[in-house]
Order: sequence, then C-alpha cells, then structure tokens
Amino acid sequence: MTPPTPLSPARAVWLVSRRELNTRVRSKAFLFGTLALVLVIALYAGLMFFMGKSSNTSTIGFTGQATVVSEPLKNSLQAMGKDVETQSVPDVRSGERLVSEGKLDALVAGAPGALKVIVEDGLGDSLRSALDGVARQQALDAQLAEAGLDVNKVNREVAAAGVEVQTLKPVDPERGQRMMLAFAVVFLLFFSIQTVGQLVAQGVVEEKSSRVVEILLSTVRPWQLLLGKVLGVGLVGLIQLVVVGALGLVAASATGVLTIQGVAFGTLMSALGWYVLGFFLVATMLASAAALVSRQEDLSSVITPVVLTLVLAFVVGINLLTGNPQSPWVEWLSLIPPFSPIIMPGRAALGLAPAWQVAMAVVITIAALAAVLWLGSRIYRNAVLRTGARVKLRDALKAE
Repeated sequence: MTPPTPLSPARAVWLVSRRELNTRVRSKAFLFGTLALVLVIALYAGLMFFMGKSSNTSTIGFTGQATVVSEPLKNSLQAMGKDVETQSVPDVRSGERLVSEGKLDALVAGAPGALKVIVEDGLGDSLRSALDGVARQQALDAQLAEAGLDVNKVNREVAAAGVEVQTLKPVDPERGQRMMLAFAVVFLLFFSIQTVGQLVAQGVVEEKSSRVVEILLSTVRPWQLLLGKVLGVGLVGLIQLVVVGALGLVAASATGVLTIQGVAFGTLMSALGWYVLGFFLVATMLASAAALVSRQEDLSSVITPVVLTLVLAFVVGINLLTGNPQSPWVEWLSLIPPFSPIIMPGRAALGLAPAWQVAMAVVITIAALAAVLWLGSRIYRNAVLRTGARVKLRDALKAE
C-alpha cells in the first residue's frame, strides 16, 4: 500500500483553519453574538441621534404680546448654534399645559420689555441669555424711540461694533463625530480581540482534555495546528467585525449621526488591519498559555495576565483619548503592543496619528508578533500533550 502523501505546511494550516472557521461560523454562539453586537451598535447610533437632536433643538411657544419677540429670539439662538422651533399659543393656560406635557421647552409671555418665561423644571443658560438679550433690546428700542432717535440706525451701529477673535488652535467641527468613531473603534477592537481570543484558548483546552489534539498531531505539526487554529478563529472574528462595522456605518449615516463617511470608512479599514495584528498577538499568547492546563476550570488562572493587560489597554486608552488625546502618554502607549492595536486606531480616528507613528507602531507590533509566535509555538509544542497537573512555564520553555 502506498503511504499517504504528507501534507505541505501551508495545506496543513489551511485545513486546520478551515475546520475552525466552519465550526465557529455555523455555531449559535457566533450568530447570537453578532446579532447582539449589531443591536448594541444600532442602539448606540440611535442614542447619539436622539441626544444630539434633544440637545440642539428647542421648541418655544409665544403668547400675547410676546409673539413679537419670537423672530429676534430665534435669530439669537441660531447664532449660538441652537436649532429652534417656534409656535404661537392661544393663551398662557394652554401654554402651561403644553410645557407640562413636554411638547414645549418653554413658554414666553408678557410684554416685550417685561417677558415672563414658563418652563418645566429649569431654564437653560443659552435660552436665558438669549431672552435677556431680547428683553434688553426691546427696552432699548423703546427708549430710543421716546428720545426721537432712529432705532434702526442705532441698532446697525451697535451691531457693527465687535471684537475680532484670532484662534491659534481652531476648534475642529468634526471633533464630536471623530470622538464617537474613536470610542466605537476602541470598544469594538477590545471586545472582539478579547472574546474571540478566549475562544482560541477554550478550544485548546477542549482538544487537550478530550485528547483530540493527539489525533490531530499525528497528521500535522504543533506549530501548524496552533497557527491554523488562530487563523481560523481569527477569520471568524474578522467576519463579525466587518458585519458589525459596516452595519454601524450604515445606521449612523442613515440617522444623520455621522456625516464624515470618508473618515469613518478609513477608520473601519484601519480597525480591520489592527484587528489582524492585535488578534494574532493576543490569541497566540492565550493559546500557548491555555496549553499549560488540561481543564476548563484551570483556564482562567493562566490567561488572566493576558486578559488583564488587554483590559488595561482599553481602560487607559478610553480615558486618555477622551480626556487628553494629545498627551505624550497616549503617543507613547500607542506605539507599544499590546496597547497599540487598541489605542492607535483611536488616535487615527481623531486625526492625531501621523503616518510615521502608525508605520512605527505596525513595525513594532509585527516584530512583537514574530517573537510571540516563536515563543508561543515552543510552549504549545512542549505542553499541549502533557495532561494532568498544570505544566509549569519553565518546563514548557525547555527544549524537548
């Protein structure tokens, strides 16, 4: 009988990765997990939409003589960047009812020079400032008219007077949307790398405890099995990230929350690239650590250091990016793996990552990945066939 032709390394890795991919994609956990992420993104986009709408749009009612100030008040608020809707109300009682029902944010009544504002629980600073300005303007116009002066001419002269402001650091009009993108991409990368990476670790222990790994290693070499497993499960996470990211962009664009589609698309592409690097780095560490134990109950004890490092990268990244994104700490941490796959995409989304820093972070991460793959395959090879008690890291590092 002719002996079977040995598998080439590439084919061996492909067969293992295809097995992992088919198994994971068809599982209910993958489907429900993807659906849950899509719902979270949709809820987040909806929340941002309604928060933005409620925070910028005010509905103000006017009754009696106060209706003459509706247009000046609207112009004043719009100059402050606030969207205002105005409507006439028959009387004060009807207006109070609309305010209590939440249909009006405020009701303006009284004479133009002595305005009265009725609100549910408090008057916003912008609305108060605009109302005070309108009331003062009405009183001034009345005094000017009594003095026989040209009211329009005086108002034009007053309006022409002002202060020229020179801004050394202009405010980025896209900052709010960029911050939203940064938060979303940092969260998605952290969540995906951590959860999918732990699937690799659980699979290693499952195969080891059931001795399936012994059958697999009779056909493929340990490093091929490790690389194929990481590659297959990583593709599952990549598919999930593409689906969630694409639907998130569509939802945010459709609701008007996101208007910088070009920046968002570039951020998504960057996130996918960093996911590949970050996942391979973290998943290899998790898989090699998981090879040290034979029971699922012992898994958390060996992967906790890796998981905590990733959690630290997420917590530090979110706090620094939202608090002081231009801090030198953010710049340095974004160059160091495993912080770089989490923080650097956030900096890029904010437009704060120069191309040379991104390139440097990629090179450093690839170098770290090469070292982790070499070290991880050594640990995996020396520990995955040892059952029973936990294998000490020192023993796993020793050559066979």
